[in-house]
Amino acid sequence: GRLAPDLLMRAPEAVALLGDPGGLAPRTHEALAQEVLAAVGRADSAEAGVAAARGVRRRELFRTAAADIIRSYGTEDSPAEEDTGALVDRVGGAVSDLTAATVAGALRAAVSHHWGETLPTRFAIIGVGRFGGHELGYGSDADVLFVHEPREGVDEQVAAKAAQTVIAEMRRLLQLPTADPPLLIDADLRPEGRSGPLVRTLSSYAAYYRRWSLTWESQALLRAEPVAGDIELGARFIELIDPLRYPMEGLGEDAVREIRRLKARMESERLPRGADPTLHTKLGRGGLSDVEWTVQLIQMQHAWAEPGLRTTRTREALAAAHAAGLIPTEEAQILDEAWVLATRVRNAVMLVRGRAGDTFPSEARELGAVGRYLGYAEGTAGELLDDYRRITRRARAVVDDLFYGA
Repeated sequence: GRLAPDLLMRAPEAVALLGDPGGLAPRTHEALAQEVLAAVGRADSAEAGVAAARGVRRRELFRTAAADIIRSYGTEDSPAEEDTGALVDRVGGAVSDLTAATVAGALRAAVSHHWGETLPTRFAIIGVGRFGGHELGYGSDADVLFVHEPREGVDEQVAAKAAQTVIAEMRRLLQLPTADPPLLIDADLRPEGRSGPLVRTLSSYAAYYRRWSLTWESQALLRAEPVAGDIELGARFIELIDPLRYPMEGLGEDAVREIRRLKARMESERLPRGADPTLHTKLGRGGLSDVEWTVQLIQMQHAWAEPGLRTTRTREALAAAHAAGLIPTEEAQILDEAWVLATRVRNAVMLVRGRAGDTFPSEARELGAVGRYLGYAEGTAGELLDDYRRITRRARAVVDDLFYGA
């Protein structure tokens, strides 16, 4: 594969991790954030601070990738990890924690460079999508929402300008051309999408959600979780959105129909032209989108009464739905198996090719490498594709029943 060697070439000191018995164990979010913020604090410029933060990210991506590869293949001393769900959870948690620490470092650098210790407005970053769900892969962007609240005595326009400036600076710093992988911050899931303001005050979010919120926006909030910035403001944002994403008494029939209509339209419009719908891990039959929308519909219908469903994590919510008797055992296992497999394929493609992708590689050597990561012997790529189609076909049958009510 390309990703791990490329990371190692850029950070040769990381090879020491391979010789340390505990060197491949994932680090906690707290430890990562502490290291990143300390590095930013020592730097003499915002650019140098974020370069240091991105260097930590590069080393930690290597740690995560190396551990993933070793646990997937096994070694002479230890067999391959049999619980593939644990492999997926470990990668998703590690990459998401690392991304949160990197974003926090960029925020600190941007604020310190322009304002010193304190921004004129309180500012929080909310992770959404796979970021908020602790499900990021190696090549994932960071989906976020930005919220601010002017400090006492600060003019609202001055506060808004400061918030917009810090966002622009963070994005610039995280995408500066360096040897390190860029980190793209995507705020397209905000209210009104790309046509809406990039950042809002907490009161503006409250007013918008009270008057204009659409069903898809409430659904997107299911995976919202504070990841950086003002802790108390982030917690108040979560208090604001909980009644939206976990509506009392669940969803009405019109809202359920709207979610089903949006999903059907996405299936027909967003799959790339020429893509095989049976092999597209994100939007294809029985893939990530199918499983996630099914789980999220159950969350919006039942989380008000089932606390276990109030989680941003897909597999955790699926397990809670099963525990509550909302999904039979076999169907829950089928959905979980398909989601884990599709996620592992995406991770494998990034490891092998060094760039993200939602489909299996067409080149035989790369496809063989993906297969070996997934536990298939050399020369059995056809078996891999057959198994993927079989597993996701079964998942789609469950989706048709649970989501579409067929």
